[in-house]
Amino acid sequence: MINSGFVLLDKAAGETSFKALFPLKRLFKTKRVGHAGTLDLRASGLIIAAIGRATRILPFVEAKDKCYSFRLHLGYETDTLEWDGTVVSQDENSAIFSKPVGEIRKALEESLSKFIGDINQVPPKYSAVKVNGHRASDLTERGRDIELLPRKVRIDSLKVVGNYPDFTEDPSGWGKTEGCSGHCYAVFDLECECSKGTYIRSLGRDLANALGTVGCVSKIRRQRIGKITLDFPKVSIADKLTTESLVPVNEVLDFPVLKLNDEQLKFIRLGNWIPWKDSIENMKPDGNLFLANQKGEVLSFAHYEPGRIWPKIYLAEDEA
Repeated sequence: MINSGFVLLDKAAGETSFKALFPLKRLFKTKRVGHAGTLDLRASGLIIAAIGRATRILPFVEAKDKCYSFRLHLGYETDTLEWDGTVVSQDENSAIFSKPVGEIRKALEESLSKFIGDINQVPPKYSAVKVNGHRASDLTERGRDIELLPRKVRIDSLKVVGNYPDFTEDPSGWGKTEGCSGHCYAVFDLECECSKGTYIRSLGRDLANALGTVGCVSKIRRQRIGKITLDFPKVSIADKLTTESLVPVNEVLDFPVLKLNDEQLKFIRLGNWIPWKDSIENMKPDGNLFLANQKGEVLSFAHYEPGRIWPKIYLAEDEA
């Protein structure tokens, strides 16, 4: 019996999420591979992929809050809202740029409180957001002029963690950041903890607008999904993945794990509920839990209600 599970991948910048996950189908000999939360081509960082029947519980992973680090370039905006896109706006006259970098940083830090909590955010036109059934990015590439509506997202934490070292108090060094398609006049590194659906590129644009200028971002890196960070021991890069990279579902999702005996598990495997009158440790109001055998191997995702446990998804593969 082979259990389903998750694979924790550190995606490199410059490769698609699809390409990063492609080896998993061959490695685990299954077509059942999915992931929670696509990363942009130029973004890097954590992807949680599901193998086998664990794909059916991916929505619970996708709903988790996330943490990103990114670099904010002030002074120009591009079509993609990334640092190397086609420049659509170049700001050379904003009053903010007459100040030393230290004062610009202070103004940025003072503006961050406006973005904490529930906010309305307009996604980038180059994104996977659907417009009449089509990806916004596909329509934009075809030359369609589309208007995306604001969506509610949540920012839990937002902070400046550093100045880009090329930018000093001497304005003569401004505008020379390598790889930028426009001229920028101040560059800062930030960290953001946020809800599902938050676009860091849109956040960078909006942060710049709050300072009275325009901006774009680079070096987006997803540091965390839920409780899993890039420092988690089993996070791997694509060419280092092995079958040992499979992580049990209960190490990623923190639902209670209830051990059952063989007779109880037979009922669960057939899709039948079992009576349950005892209390369940760490049970949350949503009633979700994992069911395991006496070895602690998780075999099912289930729902508890007073007096009974209902199986929802059988996670183990059938015996050969």
